[in-house]
Amino acid sequence: MLVIDASVALPAIASPGGFEIFREDLAAPPLLWSEVRSVLHEAVWRRDVSQEQAVHSLQAFALSGVRERRHRRLGETAWRIANELGYAKTYDAEYLALAELLGCRFVTLDRRLRRGADRLGFVVSPSEI
Repeated sequence: MLVIDASVALPAIASPGGFEIFREDLAAPPLLWSEVRSVLHEAVWRRDVSQEQAVHSLQAFALSGVRERRHRRLGETAWRIANELGYAKTYDAEYLALAELLGCRFVTLDRRLRRGADRLGFVVSPSEI
């Protein structure tokens, strides 16, 4: 299993067979659905994509097979990780916390997040899978 974030999900939505490259079950905290929806809504608002394109992308994401995973210790673990990594906010730490709690790797294309969390030992980019 892999935990993915929006930096991975959005490009995968846009490419044919984008999620198939992972060849593993994909999971994410509930936050991912809000982030994907927000990015697509902003793109429509900025007129970067049409409403129809955004709706198509949301449908593609719904069919992607990414499973929403919750854990009773997600919040407290995200808080701890945010403290350890010096994050003011816990958003990114939720992805890291879920991967830690599930005992799996976290996949991101966010270079800043990767650099900051690399020392945790389970953060990878798609090319490392």
